[in-house]
Amino acid sequence: MRKLTLLLLFTILSIVLWAQHLEQQAQQLPLYTSQNPDKQIITGAERTEIYLPLLEGKRVAICGNQSSLIGKTHLVDSLISRKVNVVKIFSPEHGFRGNAEAGAHISSSTDSKTGLPIISLYGKNKKPTAEQMKGIDLIIFDIQDVGCRFYTYISTLHYVMEAAAENNVDVLILDRPNPNGYFVDGPVLEEKYKSFVGMHPIPVVHGMTIGEYGMMIAGEKWLKDSVVCQLQVISMENYDHTMRYSLPIAPSPNLQTDEAIALYPSLCLFEGTDISIGRGTEIPFMCFGHPKLEIGEFYFTPQPIAGVSENPPQKGEKCRGRDLTEKGIEIIKNGNQFDIQYLIEAYKAFPEKDKFFTNANFFDKLAGNSTLRWQIIYGRDEATIRNSWQEKLQQFKKTRKKYLLYNDFE
Repeated sequence: MRKLTLLLLFTILSIVLWAQHLEQQAQQLPLYTSQNPDKQIITGAERTEIYLPLLEGKRVAICGNQSSLIGKTHLVDSLISRKVNVVKIFSPEHGFRGNAEAGAHISSSTDSKTGLPIISLYGKNKKPTAEQMKGIDLIIFDIQDVGCRFYTYISTLHYVMEAAAENNVDVLILDRPNPNGYFVDGPVLEEKYKSFVGMHPIPVVHGMTIGEYGMMIAGEKWLKDSVVCQLQVISMENYDHTMRYSLPIAPSPNLQTDEAIALYPSLCLFEGTDISIGRGTEIPFMCFGHPKLEIGEFYFTPQPIAGVSENPPQKGEKCRGRDLTEKGIEIIKNGNQFDIQYLIEAYKAFPEKDKFFTNANFFDKLAGNSTLRWQIIYGRDEATIRNSWQEKLQQFKKTRKKYLLYNDFE
C-alpha cells in the first residue's frame, strides 16, 4: 500500500512539473535567428487573411494537435469563433492535446471543448478511411514538425494527402518553421526499410518545412498509385533555412526543450538498442546511459511518468552515461550534422555486444538501412561511415531544392 501511495504521489508530481514546464516554455523561449533578428516569424496559421476566404462555404476537417496554435489560441477554437464550418478533427500520434507518449494507443473520441468528433490516425488506423473522409470538402494540416524522417507526423501527412486525393478532398497545409531546418544529413532511406517511421527516400534530417515536404510528396508522386492531391501551402513570412528556431510549445511529450529537439536526430536511433535516452527522467533526449555502461560520470534512474513515459526503457535501473545538455546548447548555436559518435562510443563501451541492438529491425528502420548497424558492429570509424551516405545525400539535396519555399542555408 505504501509503495502504491508513493507511486501515485510521484505520478501526480510528474504531471504538475510537466505542466509547469510547458507553461514556462510557452512564455520564455526566444527565437534564434541568424538573419533578420528584428523580424518575427509569421506562421502559416497566423496568416488568416490569406486562407480564410478559401474556407468559405466548405466543410472543413483539421488534422492537428497541441501545436496547432494561432498565438495562444488553438486553431480549431479560432476557426470556429470565425464561423468556419469545422466538422471533425483528425489526431496523430500523441493525441489531439499532445498528452500521449510515443507508441501509445490513441483512440477516437470527442473534443470536450467543441464537441467535435476526434478520429485517431495512429495505431491500426493511420490513414483516414473513405467513410471518415465523407462530409469533408477540405482538410487543414497544421502540425509542428522537427525535421527528422522518423518523426511520424510527416508520415501522417502522407496518409492524409493520399486519402484526400482518393476522395476528392482538398488539402491545405499551414506551414511552420523547422527547428532542425538549417542542415541536411544522414543516410537516405532504402525502399526495403520503408515503414511508418520512414516512408520515403529522404535522409534522417531532411531540412524542409512541413509545407515543403508536402510539396515534395506530391511532386515526386509518392502517393499510392501516383494519385494527385489538390494541395495548397500557406507559407510563412520572415522565415528562412538559416534560422535557429525555438518552438513556443513542446511538439511531443518527450521533446520538452530546444536542446532535446537539437539532439533528437542523433539520439533517436538508440531506440533500437538497449540504451536509455532518458525517457522517464526530466531530460529525455538529452542524455544516454545503461546500467552496464562504463563511460561518463552522469547517473540517472528512469521512472514512469504519466502521459510522457509510462514504461521507460531501464525502468527503475540506475544508468550510467552522458548528460548531453551542454552539447544540445552547442548544436543550437553551431551544429549542422547528424552525429553518430554517441552510437559508436556506446557500442564500443557496451560489455555484451550481442545484446546491444535489442531491436535490430527497428534500428534499421530508423537508420533507413542495415548498413549503419553493421558498420558500427565492424568498428568502422565516423569518417568512413559518414562518407558512405554522401552520394545519395547529394542526390536528395538536388531534389529538395525544387520544393523550397524559403531561402536556403547553401
